[in-house]
Amino acid sequence: MEDIYFEKRKEKLKNWESKQVAYPGKFERTGSCMEIGKLLDGTGGVSVSGRLMAFRGMGKIAFANIQDGSGRLQISLQVDQVGKEEFSFISSNLDVGDHIGVSGTMYTTRKGEKTLQVEKLILLSKSLRTLPEKFHGIRDPELKARYRFLDLMMNSETRKRFQVRANLVRFIRNFLNNHQFIEVETPILQAASSGASARPFITHHNALDMPLYLRIAPETYLKRLIAGGYDRVFEIGKCFRNEGIDPSHLQEFTMLEFYAAYWDYRDNMKFIKNLIQEMLMDSIGSHQVVFEDQTLDFSGEWPEITYRDLVLKYTGIDLDQVDSLKTLQAKVLEKNLDLPLDKYVGLGGLMDGLYKRYCRPHLIQPVFLTKHPAELVPLARRSDDNSKTLDMFQVVVNSWEVVKAYSELVDPIEQKARMLEQLELAKAGDDEAMMLEEDFILAMEYGMPPISGLGLGIDRFAAFLTNSQNIRDLVYFPSLRASKDFENLEGDIEGQTEK
Repeated sequence: MEDIYFEKRKEKLKNWESKQVAYPGKFERTGSCMEIGKLLDGTGGVSVSGRLMAFRGMGKIAFANIQDGSGRLQISLQVDQVGKEEFSFISSNLDVGDHIGVSGTMYTTRKGEKTLQVEKLILLSKSLRTLPEKFHGIRDPELKARYRFLDLMMNSETRKRFQVRANLVRFIRNFLNNHQFIEVETPILQAASSGASARPFITHHNALDMPLYLRIAPETYLKRLIAGGYDRVFEIGKCFRNEGIDPSHLQEFTMLEFYAAYWDYRDNMKFIKNLIQEMLMDSIGSHQVVFEDQTLDFSGEWPEITYRDLVLKYTGIDLDQVDSLKTLQAKVLEKNLDLPLDKYVGLGGLMDGLYKRYCRPHLIQPVFLTKHPAELVPLARRSDDNSKTLDMFQVVVNSWEVVKAYSELVDPIEQKARMLEQLELAKAGDDEAMMLEEDFILAMEYGMPPISGLGLGIDRFAAFLTNSQNIRDLVYFPSLRASKDFENLEGDIEGQTEK
């Protein structure tokens, strides 16, 4: 990031070093910018610190804005208050971006703005590079994500967006705690890739000399805890799936998963609707969310549609008449549907591809999608009334799948058979097939109660609440391609004008 003022600012740093410790280890403040801004006029002995965001010299007086995590505060520097020599030094050696500590007395300007009249100012940290210019800032969305610290410095909307995300996570934690769930932690490094259909990231444990996988879901470990005697558990944490990037997918993302003993998927449908509706009221005070050019209405009862009915409506294919991959391939060709059939190894994969290509884009308002084909989820319980479908649902909004939940399969014999089927798919070339977890089967053989579990994408739901079209905007530091040469980014970031 070439900065022609870099050497000039280093010279100013030397000037500060001649009169004080350039990077002091501490500054005692009496309040934040927001708190100080509420003090009565005439309040003295006030100390506050922050980053200098603007500096306007006007002869014998200068006004500046400093910013901390709470907001901004105006300060003023006057020759009569600090002396001519000090005023000149500060004006000449202070730059936008510097962290400063100031102390003085509060007053209100003629324009009605609360201001701290500075009696003493010290440098806390020198900004050796110019900040992005206020009106143009960082123009490239990728640079915003790469240099999130600059985006946060310059854009209050970015800070608000991440505050909404933090409030969302806090609400979920409190809601689950209040409903007798216990928060737990499960391994991120796992001996087998399981819990969802996804391509894993692979690493190596040097001390144990064995391959490990970054978890794609905490599911099987959370269910082990239910087997161990907990009735309700949850985890909010990172998951990793080595797949494509688009506005609703990242390889590293945050997910809530919880499991409740003695529930079925219908109990879970009621619970998650209640959680989401109360979360919306807590976050934005409404059940209606404006996202892009749509108003998404989460109020009342959400409609329910079965997977079979949805696929039949938009493709003309009745999945009840499909019993093999070959049969479904023939029907896709018969309907002249545009799907790369050689991409899909198993029947479940082709069903999923059909749904995602032709059906999911039509689901805009919140909807419960239920009764998925049994081939789609090896860990879900088959329906008693139709063994070809699962006791399962998803919440789909604006064509994004934000919730997946089901009644869990707790029969160890059937579970092992399904995992062995996954092994056969893996041998046939399906890189998203689950691995066999003998320890998980063992826990199931000791006996598991009826269970229903649920996963909710934190990043996706936060995107709805903040009208963010890409979940990358809700992740502080998303994975990006290797950076350009740091010194050759001139023009990508518009710098402030130097004094």
